[in-house]
Amino acid sequence: MRALRSLMDRIAPAFEHDGPLAFLYPFYEATDTFLFTPGKVTRSASHVRDGIDLKRMMFFVIIALIPSIIMALYNTGYQAQVAIAQGAVPLDDWQTALYLGLGLNFDPSSVWLTSFHGALYFVPVLIVTYAAGMGVEGVFARIRGHDIAEGFLVTGMLIPLAFGVVFAKEIFGGVGMNFLNPALVTRAFLFFAYPAEISGEAPWIAANFQGVDTFTGATLLAQSADTPGVLEGADWMAAFLGRIPGSMGETSALACLAGGAFLIVTRIGSWRTIAGVVLGSWAMVALLNWAGSDTNPLFAMPFHWHIVLGGWAFGAVFMATDPVSSAFTATGKWVYGVGIGLLAILIRVINPAYPEGMMLAILFMNMFAPLIDHFVVRANVRRREARYAA
Repeated sequence: MRALRSLMDRIAPAFEHDGPLAFLYPFYEATDTFLFTPGKVTRSASHVRDGIDLKRMMFFVIIALIPSIIMALYNTGYQAQVAIAQGAVPLDDWQTALYLGLGLNFDPSSVWLTSFHGALYFVPVLIVTYAAGMGVEGVFARIRGHDIAEGFLVTGMLIPLAFGVVFAKEIFGGVGMNFLNPALVTRAFLFFAYPAEISGEAPWIAANFQGVDTFTGATLLAQSADTPGVLEGADWMAAFLGRIPGSMGETSALACLAGGAFLIVTRIGSWRTIAGVVLGSWAMVALLNWAGSDTNPLFAMPFHWHIVLGGWAFGAVFMATDPVSSAFTATGKWVYGVGIGLLAILIRVINPAYPEGMMLAILFMNMFAPLIDHFVVRANVRRREARYAA
């Protein structure tokens, strides 16, 4: 580490002030402060000494995402392996030889081989989108004369596209100034711009053979919205573990639960927000189960199925707990979380066009988070004024 520190110090003059690479200073600063604790201190009050800064906090979130990333690799490869093994995607002789030569023998039970197969699709997407997003961050940092924001480390992992960085964060002033979750803004843009490609009716299964890039089929959630009794023969444990078709990283409720536990233990994510989402979802499910419907099968879906399908678990753990766009006060976090839970299930069940609701529910509550905090703070002020009225 000393050698690396020495290297960074030696090349620093080239990036600072009038150095030949001064226009690349934001990228140098981002790398330096990611590797080492910044040597800068504030020049005015107040001073808080702590062992964690924003970069380390975001790095903790990435650690929490590791279980979901592992499941993204495995399940993407698993779905492709199953499709190939069942003959859903035909293979030419030379393609079969090449595939087997890589050691991928169409055996879905091989965890390592299926994960490697999934990595062939996940890693290129991650590289391209991180490069695009960081490029946008660098341009804005250079123009505005500030450092590259650490929040991109997480935004780039959650849903890494430059659109969210620009239109959900930078135009409002950068990290800490945005009132909407950048990752969800990107997802909303993709949904409304390309509804057929991103809808729950047709998730793709990766399989690059004989001119067939992918094939599609309805998710279990989409089937449940159209066909009564689908869940009666479904495997709940498979859905909980994440071995079902769906978006990379969000199919496994178990992986999201592990990440959520890490965020709560490290106090990066708010347990109040997550608990509020659970409580609100349970209340809305109970109400809809009681009301019933002769035409909408989702009215009868039990709570334990709602939490393992679609993006409910991923949204509750990683999206709803965003420290910038969520409520800040303790009471406000409860209200914010309950609101997300209520709306997520309501939109999922009632909306006839798209059998999901977590994305829109979180974005809607993002807009009300400042208002929620305002009323909580005012209530506290009135309570204190009454207490010390004498």
